[in-house]
Amino acid sequence: MPNKNSHAHHMPQRTCVVCRTSREIVTLLSFLVIREGIIFDPGRKIQGRRNYVCPDPVCLVGLDKWKKAQMKRRFGIRSNPVFSSLEQLATQGGGQ
Repeated sequence: MPNKNSHAHHMPQRTCVVCRTSREIVTLLSFLVIREGIIFDPGRKIQGRRNYVCPDPVCLVGLDKWKKAQMKRRFGIRSNPVFSSLEQLATQGGGQ
């Protein structure tokens, strides 16, 4: 007879900060926000307030907008884009 109180098959769920979909924690990328920017922590070893994002390219590009709002809210500073390919091309002089 199986133990009804066992949590052996439980998989924690977390929400993507960009698309707000709930998924299993192992399918999401874990990161922390610090004053210098975003630190991705794939091994989940660094202590701190953890956030999660889907590995989809749409969510990674949307992370720039989310990061900008978080940096302003938490630290009162403006941030540079991390994943936005259009802004990276503009800073490299690709739009000449």
